[in-house]
Amino acid sequence: MTEAKISCRNLWKLYGAGADEFLKQHSGKPSTEALRAGNYVSAVRDVSLDIMPGQILVVMGLSGSGKSTLLRCLARLVEPTAGEVIFEGQNLLKATEAEMIELRRHKMGMVFQNFALLPHRTVLENVAFPLQVQGMNRRQREDRAREVVELVGLKGRESYYPRQLSGGQQQRVGIARSLAVGPDVWFLDEPFSALDPLIRREMQDEFLRLQQMLSKTIVFITHDFGEAIRVADRIAIMKDGLVEQLGTAEELVTCPATPYVAEFTREISRDQFLSVSSAMTPAKGRRPLDGAIKLQARLVDVARQVLSSDDPVDVVDDNGLLVGALSRPAVINALYGKELCP
Repeated sequence: MTEAKISCRNLWKLYGAGADEFLKQHSGKPSTEALRAGNYVSAVRDVSLDIMPGQILVVMGLSGSGKSTLLRCLARLVEPTAGEVIFEGQNLLKATEAEMIELRRHKMGMVFQNFALLPHRTVLENVAFPLQVQGMNRRQREDRAREVVELVGLKGRESYYPRQLSGGQQQRVGIARSLAVGPDVWFLDEPFSALDPLIRREMQDEFLRLQQMLSKTIVFITHDFGEAIRVADRIAIMKDGLVEQLGTAEELVTCPATPYVAEFTREISRDQFLSVSSAMTPAKGRRPLDGAIKLQARLVDVARQVLSSDDPVDVVDDNGLLVGALSRPAVINALYGKELCP
């Protein structure tokens, strides 16, 4: 079984005097009433989750939900009050500051909403900067920086200064800089939210292209569910420091675990992401009929075929084997009905 690249167990970040002692007094499980009575703010509250190698975990929530604090706790940019953060078998909460600096320099990449480019340095110098901090010689770091600049589509602009670039190009420089060190884990905190909608879409496309090539393990913060649907393998929705639900976009929208998740996802159009697998009836033991559809096809792409057929349409896997059938009522219910919970 594949081990998680990064995990957290019972992770807490409380703001208030004596927060660690308060948690111990309540055996690590204080109630909402106890937190309120003690005047504590729970930015991250008893969060446990696993992020598998090559997976994109998107964390969502309204302002103040704790999503950015969770990301910073995972990288220990913010010191957690209690719990564990396991990275490659090591509990980061027990690592020294010197060890954390080395991990961030060599194994963690970070991109934030504020591009934070150095205005007096060129694109190439900005991208090479973390390698300079590592102590890499000038020729090696510039060679590496040129590779990454080309990777993000900025070849030919190595000598430009940030002021000479568009917002989208500046963000590409920030992404290139974070990739220069070859990170194992990539932390992105609303990296595209300051961009215009068209540029933002282009950057999402660029991000997905890079991920297909590099297969990084990523924690991605956003408040935009449409963006989450495009990039996420799994989505965590947070409220008041708690993870209300963790799952795929389909699971969150079609089977919300709490009223908050249901309200959070209420306006999401299902045809953006629902697949045939979410609505079919299982079947096997015979050859599929002509006109069978693929298991992972989007419902919206096969709806016309199914709705115009009097009989259910067979569903096959990637090997062409029968796995189910999709009926007209099932398509209608999936796209326009209520919940699809089993």
